[in-house]
Amino acid sequence: MPLIVYCFFATLLTAVCGSKLEGSFEEERRKMVSSQIQLRGISDQATVHAIGKVQRHEFVPSELKKYAYNDRPLPIGYGQTISQPYIVAYMTEKLKLQPEHRVLEIGTGSGYQAAVLAEIVDTVYTVEIVPQLATRTSAKMQLLGYENIRLRQGDGFHGWEKEAPFDAIIVTAAASFIPPPLIDQLKENGRMIIPVGPSFGAQHLMLVTKTKGKIRTKTLIPVRFVPFTRQ
Repeated sequence: MPLIVYCFFATLLTAVCGSKLEGSFEEERRKMVSSQIQLRGISDQATVHAIGKVQRHEFVPSELKKYAYNDRPLPIGYGQTISQPYIVAYMTEKLKLQPEHRVLEIGTGSGYQAAVLAEIVDTVYTVEIVPQLATRTSAKMQLLGYENIRLRQGDGFHGWEKEAPFDAIIVTAAASFIPPPLIDQLKENGRMIIPVGPSFGAQHLMLVTKTKGKIRTKTLIPVRFVPFTRQ
């Protein structure tokens, strides 16, 4: 077979297989939304739409793509994970986001949670402590066209003071206590969601609200997150 003809058929085969694969992922994503998200009570339409739109398989290692829409977290390297889809949806919904909001995320990881937020709000500011993850995820965000996500590498304990205050703050690693700088950077009437608890013990999602300068906390559901690390 002439080389040109062979290359043509090889390219055509790759395109057809890639199209079928994307179609399979789209179907899996629809099933995930209906069975893992909506049936468990997530009703905020902006959240449901965002979860249904973001391609979770783009945020997991290539060898784990076939598990991308399963009901579980997955490892992404460097001791970190991409959270279970339901937990991402649950935390997003609890923030009661609006299109004009500016959100701070602590713990970028794979970038999946940031991408979901970016489908809803004006701007997402996200901080990742692991340099390799920050570099890899920044490149991924550019490749996928998320222009309203700003990512920097650093210690998330201190938040992002230069861009504060934020309408909402989301933390995706378990802290032993709520970092005071994050409370300070939360806007009046803002909401923060953060897992609190020991690395090896009971952790719970906490909802933090600020009203007239007064801070209130509410315990939500038990969870299991990787520990909040510091530089």
